[in-house]
Amino acid sequence: QVQLVESGGGLVQPGGSLRLSCAASGSIFSSNAMDWYRQAPGKERELVATITSGGSTNYADSVKGRFTISRDNAKNTVYLQTDSLKPEDTAVYYCMLREFYYTGTRVSWGQGTQVTVSS
Repeated sequence: QVQLVESGGGLVQPGGSLRLSCAASGSIFSSNAMDWYRQAPGKERELVATITSGGSTNYADSVKGRFTISRDNAKNTVYLQTDSLKPEDTAVYYCMLREFYYTGTRVSWGQGTQVTVSS
């Protein structure tokens, strides 16, 4: 069973930055992708960014040019560098691991970390 633990959230002023981390423990299949999602109060959870085990990335239009996803495969850790933060970025940020087995995909979620952007 894989466990994911997020960290790095907090309170930041508009225009500020935070670096979120998600550390995965346990046995992880080599073919995988890691995602960052976020959920604001009263809204549905939305996909923010994705990175594959090969390093390919994809971003939601709302964060392109401001957020950067990266990963350290040796540490089984994915990062989300969030810059030029806006109040509308306020949400609980979750990481998700998708492992692609021949028989199907296994999905694991972290517990989330709160990001609050406010002056």
